[in-house]
Amino acid sequence: MTYGKFAYLYDELMKDVPYDKWVELVTKLVTKYNVQGKRVLDLACGTGKLSIKLAEEGYDVTGVDLSADMLTVAQSKASSKGLDMQFYQQNMAELEGLGQFDLIGIFCDSLNYLESEPEVLATFRNVNDHLIKGGIFIFDVHSIYKIMQVFMNQTFTLNEEEISYIWHSYQGEFPNSVEHDLSFFVLDQNTGQYDRYDELHLQRTYPIEVYEAWLKEAGFEVLEVAADFEAVSPKAHSERIFFICRKI
Repeated sequence: MTYGKFAYLYDELMKDVPYDKWVELVTKLVTKYNVQGKRVLDLACGTGKLSIKLAEEGYDVTGVDLSADMLTVAQSKASSKGLDMQFYQQNMAELEGLGQFDLIGIFCDSLNYLESEPEVLATFRNVNDHLIKGGIFIFDVHSIYKIMQVFMNQTFTLNEEEISYIWHSYQGEFPNSVEHDLSFFVLDQNTGQYDRYDELHLQRTYPIEVYEAWLKEAGFEVLEVAADFEAVSPKAHSERIFFICRKI
């Protein structure tokens, strides 16, 4: 999955995403599980919004993303804030050579962009390889309910002066998967006309017990499974599932 033009629209489109809640979650879990070090690896970091927020909280953050365009935006934002941060272009299913970290996160349902079961398991193994013993792994995914009931066969729209979109979601090729067909219309400040950009994004999720089995196979102890930024177990209508794990 690459993002192309979407990388340069991402922050505007995602301005209502609750990044501060992810920062609060990380801070709470660092204290709860007595994480001593500050080395954090943010996988699928995108334009670096969350990476930068974590760095501003005092963490030593390294960002990784598959999209060169996303990383260009992330590096520019970090530099503009005077932050000395490292960003690397890698596929999280083929992660290598980044050293050891105290905490690794895959936030904002980024894991759902992996299209196959072997890719998810490979990612878990790669995360394990890059964690210190006892290190913490946090990630969140869309629930099956959200993929199949909230997204499926729905159309979402945005109509603002400088940017608009039409977003169709429909059944993907695999079970519990969805394809997002997006068309963006962006105002060209020089011509006063709107340019159109099209993107296709694929997401796939799995039952909680499947994730748990893969995590154990990859060498993790599953500490918590929670839902929707709350310290509660997932329910039938939960939309975002959080996994908090420790390297054995």
